Amino acid sequence: MNKSKGNIYKRVVKRPMDFILSLIAVIVLSPVLIVVAILVRTKLGSPILFKQKRPGLNENIFMMYKFRTMTDEKDKNGELLPDHVRLTKFGKFLRSTSLDELPELFNILKGDMSIIGPRPLLVQYLPLYNDHQKRRHEVRPGLSGLAQISGRNALSWEDKFNLDVQYVESVGFVQDWKIILMTLNKVFVREGINSETAATMEPFKGTKIERRMDL
Repeated sequence: MNKSKGNIYKRVVKRPMDFILSLIAVIVLSPVLIVVAILVRTKLGSPILFKQKRPGLNENIFMMYKFRTMTDEKDKNGELLPDHVRLTKFGKFLRSTSLDELPELFNILKGDMSIIGPRPLLVQYLPLYNDHQKRRHEVRPGLSGLAQISGRNALSWEDKFNLDVQYVESVGFVQDWKIILMTLNKVFVREGINSETAATMEPFKGTKIERRMDL
């Protein structure tokens, strides 16, 4: 897509489209939101929502909302048990169907997030990004993105960040709608939900840079 057209889309079209689509989704999916909220309260207890600070556009911090998927089980020292222990069968179902992410529609309505964009990650990752990876914050984070339709948690961190930056450099109307349609398909077939070695995704520890000596 032409860069000037992409900039016009980002400035003029993308945000109003996000607001309208998320509002329609909240209205249409309100029965689902209510049922899931009741089930979370019954099976996992209170609070119903998982709230966590995440970096958004230009690394500005916002509070992201999701349905809770884990218990609060702790060991004898009062420390939370590992994720794979606290992640129940019901929680796995919420994640595999992406129902846990429905409250993020309210983040989109508020303007914290977009329908499509790089996923909002943990605040503690900010100092670990290299200059290339930081570019993922040049757009609003998304409910889904290029990385999610390309493998989601089955991807390595480096591959995921490269796809995020690729999206930033090519953001456009047609691409966003392609990602929306492909996301619906991915959710339906439940692809790429988990990494191969963890219940969710391994923590990001920074990208190792190979140093070379000029001879």
